[in-house]
Amino acid sequence: MKANRLDCDVAFSSPIAPVLSLIEWLSGDESLALDDVGFVSQVALRIERAGLPVHRLTLHLTTLHPEFVGRTIAWAPGEPVEVHDRERSSWMLLSGSPIIRAMRTRQLVVANQLPDDRDQWQTVDVYSGRNLRQLIVAPLCNADGPVSVLGVGTRHPGGFTATDRDYLERLVPALRTACELRVLRQTELSLLDTYIGPMTAQRVLAGRIRQSEIETIDAALMLCDLRGFTELSNALKPQQVFDVLNAYFEAVIPAIGINGGEILKFMGDAVLAFFPSQDAGACCRAALSSSTEIMRRLELDQFCGFKLSAAIALHYGELSYGNIGSGSRLDFTMIGPDVNLVSRIQATCSVVNSPLLMSATFNEYAQANGISAGAHTLKGFPRPIELVKLSY
Repeated sequence: MKANRLDCDVAFSSPIAPVLSLIEWLSGDESLALDDVGFVSQVALRIERAGLPVHRLTLHLTTLHPEFVGRTIAWAPGEPVEVHDRERSSWMLLSGSPIIRAMRTRQLVVANQLPDDRDQWQTVDVYSGRNLRQLIVAPLCNADGPVSVLGVGTRHPGGFTATDRDYLERLVPALRTACELRVLRQTELSLLDTYIGPMTAQRVLAGRIRQSEIETIDAALMLCDLRGFTELSNALKPQQVFDVLNAYFEAVIPAIGINGGEILKFMGDAVLAFFPSQDAGACCRAALSSSTEIMRRLELDQFCGFKLSAAIALHYGELSYGNIGSGSRLDFTMIGPDVNLVSRIQATCSVVNSPLLMSATFNEYAQANGISAGAHTLKGFPRPIELVKLSY
């Protein structure tokens, strides 16, 4: 077998006893329980104990995420483990490196440092300035989907021996399986976080996926709606509408997240979010802080050439939180009179010409010191509801 190539499915000619302990560990519960930093640290230390002159070990895990294409975890003796979440733009900086070559060819790559060598692998952030004489990059190929990569570097003048390489090659299948489980677990969580939010994702992963399985919680509620969206969508091309919406959500979503809120639903141009807490005052103040930050961001910027504004409703109350649907097609949602009320409050923003309206209950808990916007008869509610607006 050539020393510089490794097919994803490969047979090895001679046994190497030291690798068996690490292979056994990779398939055990201990390795599965570790986070990425602990996992890479243990793999590196065990390879080092086997006698390999390893001075840099990196694991490049690819995943499905709307912002990140993968994660690099880098170990070196006596140093803290580094974690680099790779945005899609920064991943391109690895183009032409042995990392990308191993991913694309699905074969092992051996890169040597030669006199005056300007190979791009020497400039990759996790290898730069470390005087590595040789780098072995092994693809961790799954049955399908993206390929992750193991990189092992040494400063030893002669590089890795044939026995060292045989050890690493024997390690690859077990490491591939362990990393595939790790990547699948992370992908599962990141996709759920992306589409249904972290709090809801945890409930789904905990097994709360049966129809009508609900719980009652108290929370501050926010409904944020883009003003004038119908006119914009009628005047613009579809791609422009998406661009405007995405720019608008870039202002709204981070403002909610930084204050501990979670978005439950996108309803066209509207966002329904909740701020759960056992402290009513704390969650109401968090929701109010998010709302004022949204208005500040919209006021400061233009979005795709348009000046945007929002109508925001805030309320505190009780809601039923759980699954609705039929058979195998379910949705996590919030229902209840207080959810209905926040919707009616938002519709009243245009009536009183205010960008933000609160229920009197919310105003009291948040200590917002708002001014009365009067009592309003809201559809579906038998008695007029006292609403409050911010004083500027």
